[in-house]
Amino acid sequence: MRKANVLMKLGANRVVRRSIFILGTFAILISIATLSKFYSIRSLFVADAFCSNNINQGIQNGLGSEAIRTTIEIVVEKIRKEMSDLRDSPTDSLSPAHLLRHSAFLADILGLVESVQEALPLSEGIHQNNSEIKAVHPLLKPKQQSDEPAEFFLIEEIRKYVKIKANRLGKQNFMGANGTFTSIGHACFAMKKELEEYMDYDVGEICNDDWKLAQKLMVHGCDPLPRRRCFARAPQLYMQPFPINESMWKLPDNRNVRWSQYRCKNFTCLASNTTRKGFFKCADCFNLSHHEMPRWIEQINLDPITNLTADFLISEVLSIKPGEIRIGLDFSVGTGTFAARMREFNVTVVSATINFGAPFSEMIALRGLVPLYLTINQRLPFFDNSLDLIHTTRFLDGWIDLVLLDFILYDWDRVLRPGGLLWIDSFFCSKEDLNDYLEAFKMLRYKKHKWVVVPKRDKDDGEVFFSTLLEKPPRPFR
Repeated sequence: MRKANVLMKLGANRVVRRSIFILGTFAILISIATLSKFYSIRSLFVADAFCSNNINQGIQNGLGSEAIRTTIEIVVEKIRKEMSDLRDSPTDSLSPAHLLRHSAFLADILGLVESVQEALPLSEGIHQNNSEIKAVHPLLKPKQQSDEPAEFFLIEEIRKYVKIKANRLGKQNFMGANGTFTSIGHACFAMKKELEEYMDYDVGEICNDDWKLAQKLMVHGCDPLPRRRCFARAPQLYMQPFPINESMWKLPDNRNVRWSQYRCKNFTCLASNTTRKGFFKCADCFNLSHHEMPRWIEQINLDPITNLTADFLISEVLSIKPGEIRIGLDFSVGTGTFAARMREFNVTVVSATINFGAPFSEMIALRGLVPLYLTINQRLPFFDNSLDLIHTTRFLDGWIDLVLLDFILYDWDRVLRPGGLLWIDSFFCSKEDLNDYLEAFKMLRYKKHKWVVVPKRDKDDGEVFFSTLLEKPPRPFR
């Protein structure tokens, strides 16, 4: 009789172990199938998805797989613990109570496995839906997909900014859109820490003195920056600007600039500094009376050997298209002197620049001119064929990549009207690179009005200046 009891207990023990083994194997198979769903070999071929909406789809899938992985870990841990207890327990300890406990354990495991099984079709359905709606307008996507970019960031202000704002009336607005789609540059995702610092503020309060951080983000491709709901910090004692008949050639009031991020703390310091290297690129631009006053009005910088200069006079340029040049863009490093001089010829010029270590934008505005705070990364905010003139100096030089130069020149061509003028002013580069850059300008196939190459004598005679005045053709049949 005793032998029969032992055999019964051994049989029950074998059944329990076999059940645990089967369920454990089942759980492991489900885990392998689940992980293969979320980490398929296909994911190895989507490295470029960082610049698309699939970034946040991956994040959402990652969250789902994390929950399933956690469930599987619980199942495995429970099986291991039960097998350990069973191995350590005496052979004759399998009473009906123990069998009941094992039954409860198996039911617990079965429930966990079933929960994973139920999650699999849902994940598969979401993946299928995502592939189907890849090319669909964001507002037509399922609700859980509409805020994908916002899920990448932790700061609530960024999340609110990026979310699509549907029109309150549920209809298309006058622009033909059924919502507002605020955007940030794709490089913002690579500068998450800096962008979250920029957007970390109290709504309705004064913004931090962080324009330098904002400019760093813009220069590194996080452009356009998101709007903010805080008040821009201003100088403590802002004084009324000088009248327009005085402001053009007079240094502004020092109290109208926030100097905390600059080496110089006043305009006198900037005007007296003659260093050509260091804290900003245009070291003499604030010297209005000596350096800036004669520019584009008098012949200066004549080469002593060739008797040539890379500087063209405004009067000579305007005489080529008399009465036709009315509006233009100056994309340069400077304090707005070109726009000031063009104003004297009844030409309105907007000056595009950023603050290269000095308050260029503030200086341009305080002179009574229009500053456009714009980086080289951004498409020009003008409509096609709308400008009469584009001028650039001390900006496009021999440091620039040739492919980037192509993109810039084609964008300038886009906004120049047929017959408009492109004035490349004192572009300098090494003699070895000169032909490559000249070919970039020649590919525009513009009419040449002026084209000159002059040695740059301030170094070891290894660089040259190049200036040209080109006219955009009409292209009537293209």
